[in-house]
Amino acid sequence: MEHAADQPAGNESDPEQPASPTRRRLAPGGWLLRLSSALLGAGLQLMLLGLLGAAAFVHFTLPELPDVEQLRDVQLQEPLRVYSADGALIGEFGVQRRRPVRYRDVPALVVQAVLATEDSRFFQHRGVDLVGLARASLSYALTGEKAQGGSTISMQLTRNFFLSPEKTFARKLAEVLLTLRVERTLTKQQILELYLNKIFFGHRAYGISAAAALYYDKSLDALTLPEVAMLAGIPQAPSSNNPVTDPARALERRNHVLGRMHALGYIDTPRYEQAIRTPDRARLHRRLPDLEAGHVAEMARQEIIEHYGEAALGHGYRVFTTIDTRLQRAAQGAVREALHDYDRRHGYRGAEARIELAGRTESALDALLAAHPPLGGLRAALVTAVSARAAELYLGRGERARLDLGAVAWARPLIDENRRGRRPRRVSDVLTVGDLVRLSRGEDGDWRLDQLPAVAGALVSIDPRDGAVLALVGGYDFAASKFNRALDMRRQPGSSFKPFIYAAALAEGWTPASLVRDAPVELPRGSRWNPQNADRRALGPIRLRPALARSRNLATINLLQSVGLEDAKRYLERFGFALIDNPVGLSLALGTVELSPVSLAEGYAVFANGGYHVRPHFISRIEDGEGREVFVAAPPRACDDCWYRRGGGETRTRALAATGGAAERVIDPRIAYQMTSMLRDVIEVGTGRRARALGRADVVGKTGTTNDLRDSWFAGYQADFVTIAWMGFDDFSELGRGEYGGVAALGMWVEFMRQALAERPVATLKPPPGMVRVRIDPARGIESRGPGSIAELVREEYRLMLLGPDPIRAAPAPVVEDSSPRVLDELF
Repeated sequence: MEHAADQPAGNESDPEQPASPTRRRLAPGGWLLRLSSALLGAGLQLMLLGLLGAAAFVHFTLPELPDVEQLRDVQLQEPLRVYSADGALIGEFGVQRRRPVRYRDVPALVVQAVLATEDSRFFQHRGVDLVGLARASLSYALTGEKAQGGSTISMQLTRNFFLSPEKTFARKLAEVLLTLRVERTLTKQQILELYLNKIFFGHRAYGISAAAALYYDKSLDALTLPEVAMLAGIPQAPSSNNPVTDPARALERRNHVLGRMHALGYIDTPRYEQAIRTPDRARLHRRLPDLEAGHVAEMARQEIIEHYGEAALGHGYRVFTTIDTRLQRAAQGAVREALHDYDRRHGYRGAEARIELAGRTESALDALLAAHPPLGGLRAALVTAVSARAAELYLGRGERARLDLGAVAWARPLIDENRRGRRPRRVSDVLTVGDLVRLSRGEDGDWRLDQLPAVAGALVSIDPRDGAVLALVGGYDFAASKFNRALDMRRQPGSSFKPFIYAAALAEGWTPASLVRDAPVELPRGSRWNPQNADRRALGPIRLRPALARSRNLATINLLQSVGLEDAKRYLERFGFALIDNPVGLSLALGTVELSPVSLAEGYAVFANGGYHVRPHFISRIEDGEGREVFVAAPPRACDDCWYRRGGGETRTRALAATGGAAERVIDPRIAYQMTSMLRDVIEVGTGRRARALGRADVVGKTGTTNDLRDSWFAGYQADFVTIAWMGFDDFSELGRGEYGGVAALGMWVEFMRQALAERPVATLKPPPGMVRVRIDPARGIESRGPGSIAELVREEYRLMLLGPDPIRAAPAPVVEDSSPRVLDELF
């Protein structure tokens, strides 16, 4: 029997349609039930289709997902750091600042702050927090603001390591799948450690440890509660909400984190209230290098790229160089002092720039000065007022200085390299309002006018025992010029190259007593070369010893001609000079081959260590990001104990990690001894007499000056240091009258060696076996025991051939005491 409700209702008809005997009338509310059933069916169908689609996506996507196992050995981006031999930071390279930290070393308070703001249920969920997701969705629906809990730390980690930032359903589903895999692969502690080291905190700081150092200059365990909360709040918007970029928004975020920590019971009410009231002191604390050695740091960067590739700059390598901190500071100071001394000798070039000051605010002046950062210790300043007696200057950030006449008295105007203008009588003779100038502090602490040197300089000092570079300065300031003049520059060394010609002659049978002609050179007809001595005089026959000490050009050319150019070039190859294929001719005697200071140091080291060839090197070891050694230098080493003796025990400059055995001995040690003896004469009676200011008998060396005074060199050594100093203009301009190697470069060399040798005992050098002592006539070079004869040490096989293979006979001269020092059984 049919239900009454299903029966048609008499003759009542639908006003919209004609009545039909087969149509049944719906009961009140029946249409709604039917609609709901239809919608429910459609929803189930859609859900079923969605589940089928998701299953298909999972089926086809899972095999294509990244392997999360790689997170076990993840290589976090960490900058390359370069250190001196004694651990001083020299340089840091890399886009990201990061200091990875182990989870066990992260304070509990830091973990609590991060969890409170990012994922409070981190240790309860399995990667995807449905409770937190629902809470975040509800909060967003009610407030319109995004709340904590929508994305777990595990999901954030997965996103950062594996996925692109696009927002699509497929990417979100891949994120969930990968997150579940990550949770099965790693422990919670491992996930949190990766997260804390990976997240970005603004200003190129990655990882919580780097952020603590950047904003507060502290380690994690030294942070206060408000500082911890501040850092924990940054990752939500690191570029805009950090405490330096937007302090107000960052403070608001910090207080929100503190509120979450209080609500979760991590901190009690008194601590919370006190932390809320604490002002924030964050500012940028970018670590500056401990040691100024920018050219060395750049050398290390290039070596890492060459051997490990560009990507290695982010692998956290630590390069430990052979640079000695004390010696590097001495070298940098010596170079700058010498360049400033040259500048003051030649005059003031005028203001660095001229600025119109009218109408400019103090903040505008600060911006102008910021474009001229300090260089070489010199501060930029703007002249704001000038009178005859004084000038007022603004140095930026409210700092001011006053210069009187004494502070500018040196500033005679530069006319050219040989002339200066009149000494200033008034401050206004030198300075004008709007001048942008440089200031330095005098020894009394007062400001004085200075200028950035236009002349360039370089200095390198190596250990003659193994070639380790102990100090290297490639210019006035690396920030001003990246060009490394110590390593990459090629200039003619001038007379500082002459000792190698004399060594080649000794190897052919000449002796220090042999005579050589200091007279015009016989050249091929038509030759345009017309070499001269510096004094334009010819002394006639002269012994090799005084010829070198007095740097006689004509004598050296004649000596090279007697030795033979090709034979000499082959011998000079032993010192590391590539000359066989070099087209130089007899001008080689005057140092026309182009060398770097480092190359010249390599050659002089052979004399200094008794005849061994050692190659300059500047890296002692390299460690990877985990502290494992990936490279340890093992340089061949010269014989040490059999050469110099150091009084009172030896003080070593550094400790070698390893040695590569004995270096190759390339010249007779007796020749090395004779050259050291002859180079001592350069200091005693020759062109390097200014080095006597050191008050030491164990330093030797040779000056060098090129044509038209374009290069000034001094190359010298002692038992522990081979040091090369150079001064010149990058554009080959003339240095000016009087700027010989014995003046410009030697001043730099002496200042460095004064500090390098402080408290070091004087070294002595015994003659090696196979040498005999003879007395000679200083004018004729032959054996003599008469009045005025002097002592000379020669190789025993040449005892009867003192004048060498090409003997020159000189007429007897009046008996005059020779100016050369007496040669005793020991040098120094």
